[in-house]
Amino acid sequence: MEARLFSRLDGARVRCQLCAHRCTLRPGQRGVCCVRENRAGVLHTLVYGLLISQAIDPIEKKPLFHFYPGSDAFSIATLGCNFRCAFCQNSEISQWPREGRPILGRDTPPAAVIEAARRAGCRSISYTYTEPTVFFEYAYDVSVLARSAGIANVFVTNGYMTTKMLDAYHPYLDAANVDLKSFRDSFYRELCGARLQPVLDALVHMKRQGVWVEVTTLVIPGHNDDPGELREIASWIAGHLGVGVPWHVSRFHPTYRLTGAPPTPPATLRAAYEIGREAGLRYVYVGNLPSMRAEDTLCPGCGRVVIGRFGFRVTERHITDGACAYCSTAIDGVGL
Repeated sequence: MEARLFSRLDGARVRCQLCAHRCTLRPGQRGVCCVRENRAGVLHTLVYGLLISQAIDPIEKKPLFHFYPGSDAFSIATLGCNFRCAFCQNSEISQWPREGRPILGRDTPPAAVIEAARRAGCRSISYTYTEPTVFFEYAYDVSVLARSAGIANVFVTNGYMTTKMLDAYHPYLDAANVDLKSFRDSFYRELCGARLQPVLDALVHMKRQGVWVEVTTLVIPGHNDDPGELREIASWIAGHLGVGVPWHVSRFHPTYRLTGAPPTPPATLRAAYEIGREAGLRYVYVGNLPSMRAEDTLCPGCGRVVIGRFGFRVTERHITDGACAYCSTAIDGVGL
């Protein structure tokens, strides 16, 4: 179907304005995402309604710890991504079109997604697994129906969308977990095929729009684990997004094309956790390492556990009307 957010240029060329690559395409060309194509001077999306994956996940798996904790998210994805991360955990679907394979997926109308989410009792729909920006038109149509049905909309994203896309989506995006993969432009260019600044711009724009935002950094030994860089990330989050924005520092496991780096040592993750706390962030979590027991939400007032977790499971809750049940300090989040 015809895509949204593009402009026509001379010679039947088009410029996509969906993500920060802003691809200029001649007839027959596809964008960096490999799922948007110029057909006779009109940009088309090739994946509308073609679900390649769907599942019911705990919202904590996104990870979102302060957005209706303990609830389920109906998670969907199509093929394609506008990044080519060497460490992609879902490369078999995100990179499929880039490898020259045919576009696949089960044709699923937006109304069918809403009905499935309702039947499953899901509090939200999560656009995830691949980069949801590349299936924006489909996500938008599902989101409009979800809002009418009282179901929230969640992006799990690399944050490389344009502010124009965020404005076009507004006000249907309720929450987002954004990967802030590094604080070095060289990392983004070499390992992801992208740039840093657009991600920072999108994060700030989401926050201004009132989207509930949480940030994740996958800590990769030898690439973005320098304490100075981690300190810059934590300080930027505190200064530009606010100290109430959760930061998830996650353990890396060798995968896809980045198999030379070892798994992240627990000591590195513990140091990242402490760096976040020292920067003033109220909520810092360690992901992919349940044995560290750094997944609990601590009250910023009294320091007691207000939401206990193990893995993706909520084990205890001590919040009353959005505040700590022990000292009444407000806990940042939505649906707590």
